[in-house]
Amino acid sequence: MEGDCLSCMKYLMFLFNFFIFLGGACLLGLGIWVIVDPTGFREIVAANPLLFTGAYIMLAMGAMLFLLGFLGCCGAIRENKCLLLFFFMFILLIFLAELSAAILAFIFRENLTREFFTKELKKHYQRNNDTDVFSSTWNSVMITFACCGVNGPEDFEAIPPYSSVEKATPEACCQRELQSREGMFVDKEACLSGNERFQNRQGCYTVILNSFETYVYLAGALAIGVLAIELFAMIFAMCLFRGIQ
Repeated sequence: MEGDCLSCMKYLMFLFNFFIFLGGACLLGLGIWVIVDPTGFREIVAANPLLFTGAYIMLAMGAMLFLLGFLGCCGAIRENKCLLLFFFMFILLIFLAELSAAILAFIFRENLTREFFTKELKKHYQRNNDTDVFSSTWNSVMITFACCGVNGPEDFEAIPPYSSVEKATPEACCQRELQSREGMFVDKEACLSGNERFQNRQGCYTVILNSFETYVYLAGALAIGVLAIELFAMIFAMCLFRGIQ
């Protein structure tokens, strides 16, 4: 009976580690895509130190989960106590790191409010100055998502400088036939002169929130699932470790 339980635990351990292996592969692939994506998302990520760091953390975590899932599968099938102990210690460290990251994200979630982004935009945005990383990033976001400012074009009314050449509405808020920097303007002159028909009037905060709302819940559910799988895998690893003679 004891041998049957040990055999059952071994295959359950293998199954859980296989899921960890797949989860690590997904994170690894996603991290690589974010860093090398040629469609402009890389520019946005690279311009924001927090996002840039997060992309590399995701890449590192994916690679580590990929490796540990593989080692866990090998340790379970071969009943190797050294591999099982190695797996348990490292998966515990990853589990604690992910839990800490989730707690920090919850604590600092107020930094992602509409008011925070509006204040930062009005403070740092330099309109069509593409040599400024902050301004170039915002222009890329507005062009990609066909939006304007955080709340709308009114966000730029108090942002200097004003001149006969540079209008209140930045070029990035003008409608384009194709939503990319290479896309032709529908009517640039009418847009810059204040004609709302040729401007993107919706704020980027609402557009991006609506675009990623489904993915945020999906990512949250995936994170909870990964934590649960890691917890069960650690329990099975320790039980299997103690059961191997």
